Amino acid sequence: MKIKHIFSLMTIAILLTVFLNNCGVKKMEGERIIQMKVAEDPTVSFIVWFKVGSQNDPKGKEGLAMLTARLLAEGSTLQNSYEEILDKLFPIASSYSTKVDKEMTTIYGRTHIDNLNEFLPLFKQCITSPAFKQEDFERIRSEMLNYLEKDLRYSSDEELGKAALYEFIFDGTPYGHISEGTIEGLKNITLDDVKSFYKQYFNKRNFVVAVGGNYPSDLPDELRKDLESTLSNGSEAIYPEIKPQKIDGYEFILVNKDCNATAISFGFPINVVRGEEDFFALWLFKSWFGEHRNSSSHLYQVIRESRGLNYGDYAYIEAFLNGGALRFPQPNNPRRKQIFEVWIRPVPHEARLFALRAALRELKKVVDSGLTKEQFELTKKFLLNYSLFYAQTTMERLGYQVDSRFYGIKDNGNYIQYLREKIQNLTLEQVNNAIRKHIQYNNIKFAIVTNNVEKMKEDLINNAPSPISYPTPKPQEVLEEDKEISHFPLQVKPEKIKIVDIEEMFVK
Repeated sequence: MKIKHIFSLMTIAILLTVFLNNCGVKKMEGERIIQMKVAEDPTVSFIVWFKVGSQNDPKGKEGLAMLTARLLAEGSTLQNSYEEILDKLFPIASSYSTKVDKEMTTIYGRTHIDNLNEFLPLFKQCITSPAFKQEDFERIRSEMLNYLEKDLRYSSDEELGKAALYEFIFDGTPYGHISEGTIEGLKNITLDDVKSFYKQYFNKRNFVVAVGGNYPSDLPDELRKDLESTLSNGSEAIYPEIKPQKIDGYEFILVNKDCNATAISFGFPINVVRGEEDFFALWLFKSWFGEHRNSSSHLYQVIRESRGLNYGDYAYIEAFLNGGALRFPQPNNPRRKQIFEVWIRPVPHEARLFALRAALRELKKVVDSGLTKEQFELTKKFLLNYSLFYAQTTMERLGYQVDSRFYGIKDNGNYIQYLREKIQNLTLEQVNNAIRKHIQYNNIKFAIVTNNVEKMKEDLINNAPSPISYPTPKPQEVLEEDKEISHFPLQVKPEKIKIVDIEEMFVK
């Protein structure tokens, strides 16, 4: 009886342990650490994820989250001035930086294993003992204001259009301003605001440590303990509701700017995020429809390859930051609410309505008919190979593991392999069902950066035809298709078109 009783207790204990693990009940230490051993990598990569982002910016002080994080990564500490920090990092070929998005702030660090003892104190000090000097505050705030007032408005119409689209779709929500904030918001922020925000959110309750490379086995836990013993108590993460307004038909924001070509972005919210089953089906669809900076995609073939109207045309189901400079998506901008987005790179002004119609026509065709078996198989084969390039460095792979923790994805420490397995197991029926369920063409918001906006508004309201001509001959089938595109219906009500002058963008 005693032996049976002992075995019964052991069985209960084992079952209870399995149950608790499956329910996600683990020691706090484990929840705060992500480890990725890479024996062949002589460097050590660090990510400290704080569960705070631009969604937590106080109203009227938009940009506070990014300003605070940049003061950590680009400011002085109590131990060293910023110039002294740079002087110490340079000879050991090491660095640290930050990234702030809607939901997540990440502090990155990277050093060679031989320089770990010199680098680690500097890295920890930037997080735990910022000096918050007035001169650093003024310098960084000035840089952020310059980005909004000059760079974003005038250096890239493409980034301007994409930022305008996100603000248009998420207006009135905590996502309703870009992470850099607003001009008025930044001007309203004081150094005391930064100190208070830091104490509230950059605290011992609100972080996760991620370490990758060939690091000492006790390093991650030591870093966690150091941060916990030094940071303030603060508040736990706050996740405000993200509920964008319902889109009614076609809604436009036309950004009036003296520019050489027209940049077009359009989209709508979708109720799918990474990790959900429909996400992987939509990932294949968006790859076929408009894989970022890839000539194999359908939109690219229709608008650029066949007609030579622009440099490229792409589609997304997740936020893709800095798309003009990057070829592959980067981790650490996870969001609880995503949009389906189409990016039409700048086209000649005279072709703006034609290009818009061409993209909408192709969207309607695929929503109504779905992918063919051949399109599905070719895209699956392409993605299985192409996705291998998504995360080529230890830091990038570690970043994806941080995102998996955010989304609650159990991928055994390798998100890219997990993604490939999901793509491999997809069926054509799953993909077409996901398209019908989540993608539509009747209720869309458009952000267009162009000149002569009153003429465009008039053309949209009147559903004016948009015939096109080419400097060189085109095949007859293209010309016949052009006739259909130029008359593709655009039903737009006057009250659904908003005109904004470039100087009004990102003010408040």
